[in-house]
Amino acid sequence: MIFRKWADVLPSTVEIIALRPPGREGRLSEKPFTSLAPLVRTIDEVLEPYLDKPFALFGHSMGAVIGYEWARLLQTERGLEPSHLFVSGRRAPQYPDDDSQTYALPEKEFVEELKRLNGTPREVLDHPELMEMMIPLLRADFSVCQGYEYTPGPPLNCPITAYGGLSDTGVTRATLEGWREHTTSTFTLRMLEGDHFFLHSSQSLLLRVLSQALHKLI
Repeated sequence: MIFRKWADVLPSTVEIIALRPPGREGRLSEKPFTSLAPLVRTIDEVLEPYLDKPFALFGHSMGAVIGYEWARLLQTERGLEPSHLFVSGRRAPQYPDDDSQTYALPEKEFVEELKRLNGTPREVLDHPELMEMMIPLLRADFSVCQGYEYTPGPPLNCPITAYGGLSDTGVTRATLEGWREHTTSTFTLRMLEGDHFFLHSSQSLLLRVLSQALHKLI
């Protein structure tokens, strides 16, 4: 849903395909993925028909590592690569997640962790019925992220741009800089105002710089 209005700002020659995995929005009744490998494999199968034209990948937080691992799969199994990989709000994969396994916390402590991260709207946190629906999905997402283990391999050949929030204490400039090691092409790092969810608070600036990068590709 957060990508719904991006088409109004990004170049008109860019088609946006936003992924909606099981457990989200209209798929709430479906069981969400709890580990990365089967999620990436499913994405590869679903998006295969769209790979007949140039494409770029953008992912924020969990989406960044999903995009990176899918790009690696494309490179090794299909001989394809994105024109550009945009990663946002996620430390480079060689830096392990130093958070504890919070996805398994008791519900009260898990909700406190959600509040600390500041990514779940207060109206959702204060709504017991909504939280009853959301907690299994959020636990699954945390499980995907906290269970991810990086396996070294050849770097990508496409450019990589990393975006980070200046106030994001969990994803620092130094850990974003590590994405440089994963490409033989150019690397760009942009820091924007905001915490881990700067893609909301600094959305206008993010879309402006993203548009500029896409215009260059076109």
